Amino acid sequence: MLRSLICGLSVLIALPLWAAEIDVAPGPGSLANAIAGASPGDVLTLRPGRHEGAVIIDRPLTVTGSHEAIIDGMSNGTAVTIDAADVTLRGLTVTGSGMSNKDLDAGIKILKKADRAIVEDNRVLGNLHGIDVHGGHDAQVRGNIIEGTRNPRMNDRGNGIYVWNSPGTLVEGNSVRWGRDGIFSNASRTGTYRDNLFRDLRFAVHYMYTNNSEVSGNVSIGNHLGYAIMFSNQVIVKDNLSLSDISHGVMLNYANNADVSGNLVRGGADRCTFIYNAHKNLIVGNRFEGCNIGIHFTAGSERNVLTGNAFIANRTQVKYVGTRDIEWSFEGRGNYWSDHPGFDLGGDGIADSVFRPNDLMDHILWSQPAAALLTGAPAVQLIRWAQSSFPATLPGGVVDSFPLMHAPEFAVSSEYTQMEAEAVANRDESDLNDFDVNDLATH
Repeated sequence: MLRSLICGLSVLIALPLWAAEIDVAPGPGSLANAIAGASPGDVLTLRPGRHEGAVIIDRPLTVTGSHEAIIDGMSNGTAVTIDAADVTLRGLTVTGSGMSNKDLDAGIKILKKADRAIVEDNRVLGNLHGIDVHGGHDAQVRGNIIEGTRNPRMNDRGNGIYVWNSPGTLVEGNSVRWGRDGIFSNASRTGTYRDNLFRDLRFAVHYMYTNNSEVSGNVSIGNHLGYAIMFSNQVIVKDNLSLSDISHGVMLNYANNADVSGNLVRGGADRCTFIYNAHKNLIVGNRFEGCNIGIHFTAGSERNVLTGNAFIANRTQVKYVGTRDIEWSFEGRGNYWSDHPGFDLGGDGIADSVFRPNDLMDHILWSQPAAALLTGAPAVQLIRWAQSSFPATLPGGVVDSFPLMHAPEFAVSSEYTQMEAEAVANRDESDLNDFDVNDLATH
């Protein structure tokens, strides 16, 4: 706290006692000349029209205007580069970046030591990467509309918001559409990514090596994957929506000590949730509905707590292949299972019978998919009857000793429901082949 106060006072002392307001007309070189002639703390107001980039803001300034004021990078590198602390970029349209993924061309880039940048209420359109927070601490990216490229190959597009090694970044209230990932956070920490809308992307939120941070209140609609938390520790993933995402709703891949709570995943994903080699996570109060697999649990994930969740109308509620029992309840409270024909004679909201969401035939079908042809055969039904009558014949697997009688409910606005319906109706089946969740070679 003291250090922050000292830094803030230092900035105030360094700035002049008054700030000039500079009117900037559109035209070649006018914005670059205005920046070069400005003093720290000045406010540059851009008139409507096209302002030629690429430009570098190398001193503490506020650059503002209306959305009719367009900074055009002229397809040359990054349109606006912020290379000084305490810069604000507000209310503009930024377009025309280069298209070099090697150079991370972007609409707006915040460099190392360009701390406390504020990028808000801008329209960032048609750039390779939208906003690249590349080393600056405590950046705020708020309320922007970001629309990326629509390259036929999704993996060749850029990210809406790219956060690299930028602790303390706040990404809030943005709308991100097209491009590759909505937010790609890599090698960072203590970030907060909340209340954003993501559509028509590969991943809505993609974490790699990002620790002690929060993903909350976001909405992912019609993306290939909702929230991918990979190689990251102590992440809070709460109160998010994944609506008709294609492959996964929530993925924990080598993610430990996460709090995954209050999320809704619904509508046709291959797996609502995928937990792979992820340990000591709290997964509570989520609703997983209408997926091919409710939760795929694999690779020796240990010491996770699952309680208060709802698994509703998934074709397979749980996919787990193992030789020992795993208890999915905590302190006498389990999860809700739509296919559990339980009774609650005591009226305490807990079913009177233990529930096992997978059996021996499930194990056979998962390991030998061709066996699905025998699903309705009398021999298969006989095996399932024997297992229900003689529990000792059941293999190892998930056990819920205290299944719930009622599922948590989640409200989804009519606006998001309409977007979800449009995403499903407009889905191009040919695009589905341009995605491999295991292809992490490009970010």
